[in-house]
Amino acid sequence: MSAGTEHQPPGPIEETAEDLAAGGRRRRRRIDAFPYLLLIPATILTLVIVAWPLIETFRLSFTDARLGRESYVGVENYVDIFQDDFWEIMRRTFLWMGLGVTLKILMGLIGAVLLNAALPGRALFRVLIMPPWIVPIAIGVFMWSWMYNGQFGMISGLAQRFGLIDGPFEFLAYGTSAFLATVVTDVWVGTPLVALYLLAAMQSIPTELYEAAWTDGAGRWYRFRRITLPLIAPSIFTVALLSAIWTFNSFDIIWILTEGGPRGSTTTMIIDTYKTAISRFRFGEGAARAVMILVCLTAFAGVYLALMARTQRTDR
Repeated sequence: MSAGTEHQPPGPIEETAEDLAAGGRRRRRRIDAFPYLLLIPATILTLVIVAWPLIETFRLSFTDARLGRESYVGVENYVDIFQDDFWEIMRRTFLWMGLGVTLKILMGLIGAVLLNAALPGRALFRVLIMPPWIVPIAIGVFMWSWMYNGQFGMISGLAQRFGLIDGPFEFLAYGTSAFLATVVTDVWVGTPLVALYLLAAMQSIPTELYEAAWTDGAGRWYRFRRITLPLIAPSIFTVALLSAIWTFNSFDIIWILTEGGPRGSTTTMIIDTYKTAISRFRFGEGAARAVMILVCLTAFAGVYLALMARTQRTDR
């Protein structure tokens, strides 16, 4: 065999490699689809539990649905909302939410500072602060309802002993005191989580910043005002926004204590919606009120998501 007629290797090697690559791509496509198949049951469950009730609520809000009958009324339910005492209920809702969130942030910030300080028994205090959040809300609120009782409640008894009141006082029987009682109970329930959230933010601050400020002669108040507060400000805003969402949508605290009374002084939007739809069987009007609550919560959620996106961009 001459040099010009050397034996050449088989030609289809490149085609075989291409075939292998194509087969690999097909296998990757099959493998990549597997996680999405696993999501199908959860997606169906979400559609059944969340999407369908939401769609049904929107549909009912355009009807006068009651027990045994239902007819289309257009936007009449939404018009009636604004003609009733809606604005007073909304004002009360935002007042209740504003007082509760403000007090929870203040109490939580004080608690976080104390938990972060080098004080004896700090670990025990971290454990003792959690029961209001861990205990089921119904149990905790029932405990407060007994404490508010004028005949055998602890608060009325202590107030009489210290001469603040002359006789038994039913805190839940009067509008202003009942409203403040629900705020105090809500603050008691929500403060521990706020305190631990802010404590985690404080402990993420580099100690070198405090050491440098201490070396320069900065006092504790100056370090707190110039270092701690600015660095935990995003966390304060985040937990305040989350607390606002939870407080706005809170039902159990008010319902267990007062059921929205006396004379509607503790009726918030969520309580009004429940009474309209469940107690009075006016499902169409109740659905319209629920849609209004959804709009408010969506606005809160939009602000929260925008804050999270901004925080992530800042971290990068």
